Amino acid sequence: MRLANKTALITGGNSGIGLATAKLFVAEGARVVITGRNQATLAAAAKELGPNALAIAADATDIAATEAAIGKGAEKFGKYDILFANAGIAGGTPLGDSTLEAFEKVISTNLTGVFFTVQSALPHLNDNASIILSGSVISVLGIPGYSAYGAAKAGVRAMARIMASELSPRGIRVNVVAPGAIRTPIWGAAIATPEAEKAFEKRIALSTPLGRIGEPEHISKTVLFLASDDSAHVQGQELFVDGGATASPSGAPIYRG
Repeated sequence: MRLANKTALITGGNSGIGLATAKLFVAEGARVVITGRNQATLAAAAKELGPNALAIAADATDIAATEAAIGKGAEKFGKYDILFANAGIAGGTPLGDSTLEAFEKVISTNLTGVFFTVQSALPHLNDNASIILSGSVISVLGIPGYSAYGAAKAGVRAMARIMASELSPRGIRVNVVAPGAIRTPIWGAAIATPEAEKAFEKRIALSTPLGRIGEPEHISKTVLFLASDDSAHVQGQELFVDGGATASPSGAPIYRG
């Protein structure tokens, strides 16, 4: 039990990577508070996670609601040892066809919301706690149409390093987990039908050196490492979990003879 007697907060813990991580944390002995926007999926997640979990509705862009949720969770389970700021949204902002509203929504959720989640949690964090922020390969891959998303995730990387400097006196660690393409609902229309999903996965596999799409468990187990004492001397790092897509793109099957 790598997280016995520890309390964790996971934003966006009601689906995808957040829910997979919440399940793993509970299995490893933690008490877990999850937040999310969708009341129905929150209720379903709470039922699945059991008595060592608390689900609270809060939008990551609503700072007051996030502060209240963090406080409510701390009242029930005590101060936090782990914060996984996972909540985020997808959103394309192609040059020549983007609105200010769309751009700012992506930045607000994926960057500003992350900063204020950490700030709101600070009074409720134990010394020597672990903070994990959610990055993305899109911060480095130059994927067309994703300026706001890529900028937000690159901002998360920079922010994590600065937060690590600020929080090191308390022994609090701040690291980033940066997923590649992972099998989650975030892909929307690209996986709307079984046929579409199969074609999408084939495209991802061809462009990934390990030749496959990632699973939520690949990320949750990496988050567990960063959350646990196994990573006690890891500070200010970004760990890409992408099957080699950023480090060795030329090793992808599409380039093999």
